[in-house]
Amino acid sequence: MTMIQINSKIAIGENEIEESFIRASGPGGQNVNKVSSAVQLRFDVLHSPTLPKEVRVRLIRIAGRKMTRDGVVIITAQRHRSQDHNRKDALDRLIDMIRLAAIRPTLRKPTTPTRSSRHKRLAVKKMRGTVKKLRREKPSDD
Repeated sequence: MTMIQINSKIAIGENEIEESFIRASGPGGQNVNKVSSAVQLRFDVLHSPTLPKEVRVRLIRIAGRKMTRDGVVIITAQRHRSQDHNRKDALDRLIDMIRLAAIRPTLRKPTTPTRSSRHKRLAVKKMRGTVKKLRREKPSDD
């Protein structure tokens, strides 16, 4: 069984990927009407033994509408006229998606504003309030 290397820690087996060939839509004339050059690639995310759990969770979020209810990612490639180019394109898109899911997001550390920034903010608010108050008050008719 050959493995498809995603990054240094993750590799998926070729037997986990299912390819089917369909006719492409759009312009292309006789080639589109006769040849099944488009590729539909399927990868079962939920039942993949090689994906770590955290990558699987992020991949489900990233896949969005490409994911079926059964947890299968479906990628359709029909950009090229050649079946081989479309196969490579679909596989590259899947690999890019898994690589993106493998990146652990950095957690934001909540910080508190400094004393001087709080004083500055309050001073600006007070100045703004006095400007508005001056606009509101009408001079007396004495």
